[in-house]
Amino acid sequence: MGAKLSGSGGGRDSVEAMSEINVTPFVDVMLVLLIIFMVAAPMAAVTVEVALPPATAKPSTNPPKPVYISIQPGGSIYLGDSKTDLADLGDDLRTNIGKRNPEKERIFIRADKNVLYGDFMGVMNMLQDNGFYSVALIGLEE
Repeated sequence: MGAKLSGSGGGRDSVEAMSEINVTPFVDVMLVLLIIFMVAAPMAAVTVEVALPPATAKPSTNPPKPVYISIQPGGSIYLGDSKTDLADLGDDLRTNIGKRNPEKERIFIRADKNVLYGDFMGVMNMLQDNGFYSVALIGLEE
């Protein structure tokens, strides 16, 4: 903030605050940045000319709906929203994924923190026995 002295007395009553903003330093900085970007922009451009072939890839389809298996503390197993048991889990999964390849299908497992390790491993073993090898475990982010 600048001050304007009125008169030659220099007393305390003669000091007034200037309400104008000095933009000169701001303009100087902006001009320097403009010059830097004008010099740097041509250096970032690719100067090697290449005749690119046309892209012939087919557009990708939407990814399939994810498959979720939920395990509750009592050992109850759910495939999506429907309850199932460990013996029928493989058949229910094959019905759920349809014609897709089970080896490439990703299965998401949600298990309660109080689930017994044996119940969890039973589901994991059943998935491997039925050819489902891509498994993702879901947890809460903190």
